[in-house]
Amino acid sequence: MNKLIVTAFLALFVSGYTATAQMKSSVKKVPVKEEVKKDVNLNLVNVIIDLNKVNDDKVSVTITPPKFTSNEIIYHFPKTVPGTYSSDNYGKLIDELKAFDKNGKELATSKTDANSWKISNAKSLAKVTYYVNDTFDSESGQGFGKEDIFSPAGTNILEGTNFVVNNHGFVGYFEDKTQLTEIPYNLTILHPAALQGATSLIDIDKSDTVDTFMASRYFDLTDNPIMYAKADIETFYVDGMEIVFSVYSPNGVHTAKDLLPELQKTMRAQKAFLGSINANKRYTVLLYLSDMAKNDAKGFGALEHHTSTTVVFPEAMDVEALGEQLKDVVSHEFFHTLTPLSVHSKEIQYFDYTNPKMSKHLWMYEGVTEYFANLFQVNQGLITADEFYERMAGKINNASTLNDTMSFTEMSANVLVEPYKDQYLNVYEKGALIGMCIDIIIREKSDGQKGVLNMMKDLSNLYGIDKPFDDEELFAKIIKLTYPEVGEFLTTHVAGKTPIPYEVYFAKMGVSKSKVQVPANPFLKDKSVPFITVNPATKEIIVLPETKLNSFMTTLGLKGGDILLSFNDKAYNLDNIYDLIMISQSWENDDVINIKIKRDGVEQTINGKVKLDFDEEDGYKFTDESKKVLNNYWLKG
Repeated sequence: MNKLIVTAFLALFVSGYTATAQMKSSVKKVPVKEEVKKDVNLNLVNVIIDLNKVNDDKVSVTITPPKFTSNEIIYHFPKTVPGTYSSDNYGKLIDELKAFDKNGKELATSKTDANSWKISNAKSLAKVTYYVNDTFDSESGQGFGKEDIFSPAGTNILEGTNFVVNNHGFVGYFEDKTQLTEIPYNLTILHPAALQGATSLIDIDKSDTVDTFMASRYFDLTDNPIMYAKADIETFYVDGMEIVFSVYSPNGVHTAKDLLPELQKTMRAQKAFLGSINANKRYTVLLYLSDMAKNDAKGFGALEHHTSTTVVFPEAMDVEALGEQLKDVVSHEFFHTLTPLSVHSKEIQYFDYTNPKMSKHLWMYEGVTEYFANLFQVNQGLITADEFYERMAGKINNASTLNDTMSFTEMSANVLVEPYKDQYLNVYEKGALIGMCIDIIIREKSDGQKGVLNMMKDLSNLYGIDKPFDDEELFAKIIKLTYPEVGEFLTTHVAGKTPIPYEVYFAKMGVSKSKVQVPANPFLKDKSVPFITVNPATKEIIVLPETKLNSFMTTLGLKGGDILLSFNDKAYNLDNIYDLIMISQSWENDDVINIKIKRDGVEQTINGKVKLDFDEEDGYKFTDESKKVLNNYWLKG
C-alpha cells in the first residue's frame, strides 16, 4: 500500500485533505483442497451483486452457500485485508443480513461481533441476503485507520455512474469447523449496459449486462478489484504483459488517453529494471478521481494486488501533477508483484481475516518495495543521481521524526495496535532506507556485481507465490543467499534497536553528507508557515497581508491581500488548491508565468518569470572518485 502524504502546509488551512475490460474465456475447473471437501458437500460459494438496483445508496448481495453438515455457521466479513495494516471492520458496511432455507423460510441469525453473523439451523441454509453501504461518500477526511477506511481499499456506489467493487467490502466467507476461505467462489455481477467493468479477472459471460467470474478461493476474489464506469480504458503491452488502464473522472477533467504516456514510460522502465522476474500476463490499473467538492473519497494513494492496483487521487490535479503522482504511486504498487506477492510469509499466504496475525517483515514488503520505486527511476534515467540522494535524505529526515530505536520486526508484528500502530509510516521511510543499506552491503561485498534486487530474485525463486516462508527463518535464508554482513545488519538494525549510521553506508558508495540547495516552495516559508491563506466563505486564495514575502512574490509584484485567481490561465481556489501546490513544485527559475489577481476589487494579469528562493539543507553528494565504478554499479547496474 502507498498513501499520498499531504504536506503540513496544506494542513494549515485546508480541511478534508487528509484489462481491456473483462476478457472472455471458457470456464476452468477449480481444484478444491481435500480437507475442505470433507466438511462441504457442495464446494462452491455463489455470489450475486446487483448494481442495477440501488436503494438508499446501497446494493443488494445474494449468497448461495455450500451445503453444511453443522447446526450453526458463522458468516464473516474481514476485520482487515492484506496490504492495509489497519483494523477496518468491513462488517460495519452491512445492513439487513438475513438467512433463508430452500422454501424461503427465514432462519434465525444473530450478530456476534462487528464483522460476524451466526446462522442457526445451518443444515437448511439455502441463501443469505444483505445490503452493502459504500465508504467513499461517508469519509470524514480524518485519516484511515481511525474512522475512515483507506479509499483504495473502500467501496463506491454511485447509481448508474460508478461502482468501485473491492470484493472484501461486498462478500464475506463462512466458518464451520475452520474458516472456509479456501473453497471456490462464483461471482455474478448484474450491471447497467452503459457501465463497463475493468478488472484482471476473467469474465466468462458474454452478456453486456451480466459479468461472471470464477475465483479459486476467497483471497483470489478479494485480490481482484473491479471498477464499473462509462468506458475510458486504454490498453498497451510491455514486454508481453498487457496493461489495462481504466480511469473514472466524474467531471471529465482527465482521460486515460491523456495520462497514458507517463504511465507507459513508467511501466516500461519498471519492466526493464525487473527483467524476467515479473511474469504477469495482465496488469490492471484502476484510477478513481475524487470530486473534492462533494462527499467523495479523501484517502489518496493506492492498494496493491497480484495483478492490479486501485488508485485514488483528487480530480482537480493538473495533468502534469497527476502524472507525476501516478508515476510514484503506481510504481510502488507494481513492485509489490515481487514482495509480498511473490515473496511472503505464512501470515500472508493463509491470511486470517477474522483475527489477523501480522508478519515481522514489513521492512521487506513495504520498505524494499518503496526503495525499488525510487531506485528504478535513477537506474532507468527518469531522475538524476542527485535527485535520488535528495529523496533518500528526505526519508532520513522523515524517519528521524519517528521512533528510531523501536525494533522494526517488533513494530511489524504488532502494527495493528499501539504504540506500534503510530509508527507504521516508517515502513516507507526507514523501511526504504533498510532496503538501501542492504543493497549497498551486497554491492560492496560482490564488487558491484549484485544488489538487493538479486537477493529478491533469489528469494522469489526459492519461494514464489504459492510457497510461503516461516517468519523466523527468513533472516537465515537471506544470509545463505547473500553475506554474513547482511545478517549482522538485519540483527542489529532491523530486529535490533540500534539506529542506522546512514553516512557509513553512503560512504561505501562514495557519497558523503553535504549541504545542498533545495528550491523553496513558492507559497511556503520555512516549510511550516504559508504565504497564502483561504477565505472559507468565498474559497478564494489570498496572499497573507503584513507578511514579508519571498522572491517569487516580490519579483512578480504581488502584495499582501491580493486574491490569486489563476496561474497560467488555470483557475484555482480552495477546491483545487492541492493541485496548485503540486504543480508549483515543478516550477523552475525563469519559467514563464502569468497570474490573474484581484487587487482592491479590480482584476489584472501579471506576466513574468519564476524566481525561487533556495533553502540550504543537509543532504548527500558523490565526492569520492575512487568509488565511482562501485557507485555506478549501485545506481545503474
